Amino acid sequence: MSHNIRRRKTVFGAALLTLSLMASTSAVLAKGEVNLYSSRHYDTDERLYSDFEEQTGITINRIEGNADELIARMEAEGANSPADVLLTVDISRVVRAEEKGLLSSVDSAVLNARLPQHLRHPDGLWFGFSQRSRIFFYDKERVETPPATYADLAKPDYKGMICARSSTNTYQISLLSSIIAHNGEEAATSWAKAVRENMARAPQGGDTDQLRGIASGECGIAISNTYYFARAIRTDVKGLSASIDKIGWVFPDQSGNGAHMNISAGAVAANAPHRENAIKFLEYLTSDAAQQYFSAGNDEYPAVSGVALSPSVAKLGLFRQDAINLSTVANNAAKATEIFNAVGWE
Repeated sequence: MSHNIRRRKTVFGAALLTLSLMASTSAVLAKGEVNLYSSRHYDTDERLYSDFEEQTGITINRIEGNADELIARMEAEGANSPADVLLTVDISRVVRAEEKGLLSSVDSAVLNARLPQHLRHPDGLWFGFSQRSRIFFYDKERVETPPATYADLAKPDYKGMICARSSTNTYQISLLSSIIAHNGEEAATSWAKAVRENMARAPQGGDTDQLRGIASGECGIAISNTYYFARAIRTDVKGLSASIDKIGWVFPDQSGNGAHMNISAGAVAANAPHRENAIKFLEYLTSDAAQQYFSAGNDEYPAVSGVALSPSVAKLGLFRQDAINLSTVANNAAKATEIFNAVGWE
């Protein structure tokens, strides 16, 4: 009888051990994932994700869509949202999520040390991980004296030459928002009105279309993010790469505020179920390897200083960046939209 009791104790002990192991395994599995809501649509980001998974053992579950859709989804999901990280492009979009209370503050020694102050929210609500500069490209044969500043675009010298995106484009909104931040609403309104009058055609298409306009001869000057042009240097972009040699570029305001920058940014969701892993993912994005992927894979500028540029990006040369905190810029987004509408910038 004592043997049976001992056997039952052994079986019971084994069962407890099994349950304990199952619970432990479940806990590990629960910690071993991060849910990423991303509006970045670049195939080269696959390497970012796979390397993170290999290094940490944390599985990335991705939900992809445009920024407005993802923000609306997080808002509708509320406290039950599975989102851990929101990753998107341009400051105006991440601030939209911030204003809706969808982001949570992060105090990370790694993020604070690796990223410059102007590329992170003062309270750690978002962090910029890669950069693009919004600059001028021009037809070297047609434009003898290209504009040197953003203000120069308003000069009558460039009437009928400028091509740009529509007023609903987030990059255009951020550029005008920065002009408001530096020069005030009145100056920004005068600038937008004059640039609109200098356009070669109604605002249309994406940044690559503005650059193609130079190649076709329709546009003398194009406003575009740097990475669209750098991509045409690195790869064959139809209607653009064959004409690279006829296109020059200017980083504006080098004697003033510096060239306007916009970013890809990440943030931890307000109701993140895997908050610790979410922070690990953001910290990983500041690693040298991840920063080099941003530059080599998508022709962006790293956010971390000292990281080598890809050849296509380096070809554009060194320049002075506008170091205004992007939170200040984003606060003017609504006013920028009002100004665009008021001056008839479609």
